[in-house]
Amino acid sequence: MVSGLPQGVRSIGPGSPTGVGFGRALPRPAATLRIANLSFGGTAAIVTSVALIFGLDAATATKSTIVSGLLIVALADNLTDALSMHVYEESKRRLQPREAFIATLTNFFARLAVALTFVLLVVLLPLASAVIASGAWGLALLVALTWALARERKLGFAVELAKHIAAALTVILVARAIGIFITAQLP
Repeated sequence: MVSGLPQGVRSIGPGSPTGVGFGRALPRPAATLRIANLSFGGTAAIVTSVALIFGLDAATATKSTIVSGLLIVALADNLTDALSMHVYEESKRRLQPREAFIATLTNFFARLAVALTFVLLVVLLPLASAVIASGAWGLALLVALTWALARERKLGFAVELAKHIAAALTVILVARAIGIFITAQLP
């Protein structure tokens, strides 16, 4: 602790570098940024991966097609999202260039790591089991991420979980419906 404040918290007030705020304690941007990057990247990877698996399975895709789709999304979509996040952070000028770069890398590697767990499920399990396991794994990851966010933000876990599951289920069900529709229209 420095000057009575917990580690990672700085005082903003008269005599501080900004000279405003009159003694309010604010968390350092880098400390709060890490969970934001993990939550953005993690959530995107979870929902996208499960939706892709459910949608392609509904379209009667092979295991190799599903793994290819997961890897393409894990790399191509992930890189474009990481770049977009980096450009956004730079344009807002909220972060120093090093912090923006760290935010970009954190987001990229969080998404990549999560997406690769879904690839492993599809590779290691029979396809029908992989679809079920990916749904269960995605739900478990979403619950854990929601719990961490609710705890950090001091929000009600049940309400946050209901919102996150509802949004994720909507995306997954739409992906599944698209797979069914395309298969029916283009045999």
